Amino acid sequence: MSDLPLIDSHQHVFWHGRDDAGLVADMDAHNIEKAWLLTWEESAVEVNNVDMSVIDPRRNTLGSHSTMIPLTTIIDVCRRYPERFVPGYCPHPLDPQAVAKLAAAVDILGVRICGEWKFTLHIDDPRCLEIFRYAGSRGLPVVLHLDVPYLPPAGGTYVGENMWKGGSIDHLIRALELCPDTTFIGHAPGFWREMSGEADSYPSVYLKPPLAPGGRLPGVFERHANLYADLSAGSALRALLADVDNAKAFILRFADRLLFGRDYYGTELYDFLMSLNLPSDVWRKIGRENAERLLSAFKSAPQRPLLK
Repeated sequence: MSDLPLIDSHQHVFWHGRDDAGLVADMDAHNIEKAWLLTWEESAVEVNNVDMSVIDPRRNTLGSHSTMIPLTTIIDVCRRYPERFVPGYCPHPLDPQAVAKLAAAVDILGVRICGEWKFTLHIDDPRCLEIFRYAGSRGLPVVLHLDVPYLPPAGGTYVGENMWKGGSIDHLIRALELCPDTTFIGHAPGFWREMSGEADSYPSVYLKPPLAPGGRLPGVFERHANLYADLSAGSALRALLADVDNAKAFILRFADRLLFGRDYYGTELYDFLMSLNLPSDVWRKIGRENAERLLSAFKSAPQRPLLK
């Protein structure tokens, strides 16, 4: 194992069988110094396809409209372990007070990441763009979950209500263009499928070998300096494993904009990255320095005049 203390840039708590103490113990076992803890503001009513055994049942009682991973959980845990976690929060875009709530979370509760954005909306919806622009004005990176609405073949099979998030790569590109001062961190199957040149015709959620050449994602990275990505969950790892040589070239090419992250537990991503024998400076960037640099961009709010 590398002796570099890691930053896990995509993590949740009271999640997949572990409470906060269990998460900290897991981090200790895997040399992870800090983790970004992210909310998921959709309600159980909106997300009816999720196995609720992986979610904290205290927040999802029968008849409630509480969210999947609420801000209150994140802040409670961050206050119990202030040296181990960085709080993230993305309000629901359909809330007309979403931007105001994000501002309050930043200024009152110390939120430093806008995320996880994970909603059944297009990411270039004006209500989303307002959140992203505010995040950019405060130097908050935005963690995006992207799942496509349609899977080929047969003209595109609709994946169903509550299962798609964000839209296609075209919606991502428009958000990047319309929010040039905002840093976006791409994540999830709809994002990583664009490593394949057959993304428009690929029939499965996750990529498998062999990887078709000509994927659009590297070009989007080239054209948009405000696009980053975390390597969390099975979606990133499967895309990388689909063509290991291509994966290493991609990692070396965009080492300044990739972040180590897990989204759950285990060492699969770490073991894969170690197998690539990456240069030490590249590993430091991915393992922690890029995450530190993004957090260092935070901007304090202008002083408000005192009420008279």
